[in-house]
Amino acid sequence: MLSKFFRLEENGTTFRKEVLAGLTTFSTMAYILAVNPSILSQTGMDFNALITATALAAAIGTLVMAFYANLPVGVAPGMGLNAFFAYTIVSAMGYSWQFALTAVFLEGVIFIFLSLFKIREAIINSIPSNLKHAISVGIGLLIALIGMANAGIIQTGMHHVGDGRLEGVILKMGDLTSAGPLLALIGVIVSAVLMYKGVNAALLIGILAATLAGIPLGITHMPENGHLVGWPPSVAPVAFKLQFDKLFSMDMVKILFTLLMVNLFDTVGTLIGLCNKAGLLDANGRMPRAKQALMADAVGTTAAGLLGTSVVTAYVESASGIAAGGKTGLTAFTVAVMFLLALFFAPVFAMIPTAATAPALIIVGMLMMGAVSKIDFNDVTEALPAFLAIVMMPYSYSIAEGIVFGMLSYVLLKVCTGRYREISPVMYVLGGLFIVTFFVR
Repeated sequence: MLSKFFRLEENGTTFRKEVLAGLTTFSTMAYILAVNPSILSQTGMDFNALITATALAAAIGTLVMAFYANLPVGVAPGMGLNAFFAYTIVSAMGYSWQFALTAVFLEGVIFIFLSLFKIREAIINSIPSNLKHAISVGIGLLIALIGMANAGIIQTGMHHVGDGRLEGVILKMGDLTSAGPLLALIGVIVSAVLMYKGVNAALLIGILAATLAGIPLGITHMPENGHLVGWPPSVAPVAFKLQFDKLFSMDMVKILFTLLMVNLFDTVGTLIGLCNKAGLLDANGRMPRAKQALMADAVGTTAAGLLGTSVVTAYVESASGIAAGGKTGLTAFTVAVMFLLALFFAPVFAMIPTAATAPALIIVGMLMMGAVSKIDFNDVTEALPAFLAIVMMPYSYSIAEGIVFGMLSYVLLKVCTGRYREISPVMYVLGGLFIVTFFVR
């Protein structure tokens, strides 16, 4: 039945190959079950509940990808987007995590409508490729910085002096002989060696290796009851905690707009790259069942807001399963089933310390840096906007600020150099909207 539904013979694949591809993809994505709760729990959310919310949101989005889009792509709360949730909306901007969840839910609803009417595709097609690559690189740098800071490898060097002034350097090296940095560095080396050897679960194994090393160092704490397998933690502490009292406030407008802009470029670029790798693009380079595929992260994000986690997106790690032969939604279906089964191993993910998840953040940041080679630095009207988008993300500790600086500088440079014809009408609109954001902060 599944073979017929997913049209395996038509796509030149087999049931066994698809299932193995799904297991491969899950092994490369499973680190999110440890990393996402580690990041979001810093906002005050319950860690164990976040494990369940992360797994359920991933399963829902991936099931839509499997049965509606029939594509071999896994979906889960996105790296970078969870950092935006925790470190920008909650930490830097001072909003509650309930407020942030409401924005996630509303963004999902809006994306459902934008996907139905193919507006997302139109917007993505209007963004210059150099800026798309720069956004990926900038997010990678920010993610790596967060990982190093979480592990204590990098620390703030600023301190208050007697008259209230700040002195010192902005950032400095932490004590690399302390437990946190040691764990992170162990995980990075283990992950890198395994990646070199072609092990698909390299990131997850790196996290587990650092976690085990943390036991004698006193950072990793075993479950109180000693059980590594059990019933999934309740999602009640974080589920359905939406905060609608500021629904029509300017605060919600700012957050929603920023979330939409941040997430807008992520899924489409990932999907096109993955479909290209799987040989699924048509003769014109267009992605098959694009509307259905975009609906997967829209539905997943809506569910994520209700369940209590951050924005869901397509995972570039799905490339590992595609490389293993995955071509249909049966690969994605296998990934979804594995996320549900992983819920029964929640105690294992709960014992992983923050320092042990840092290697995944650092390695993912490194992988996202690869897009810098695709940026044209010979044309200053292309290079400067890309550069500003890249550096402003880690410097301002905000993905949104990087996008704003990149987009606005692109429009201004093209206009001021007489190359305004290169700017699409949609880019003019986006530039105007970004200018508005400066006055509604």
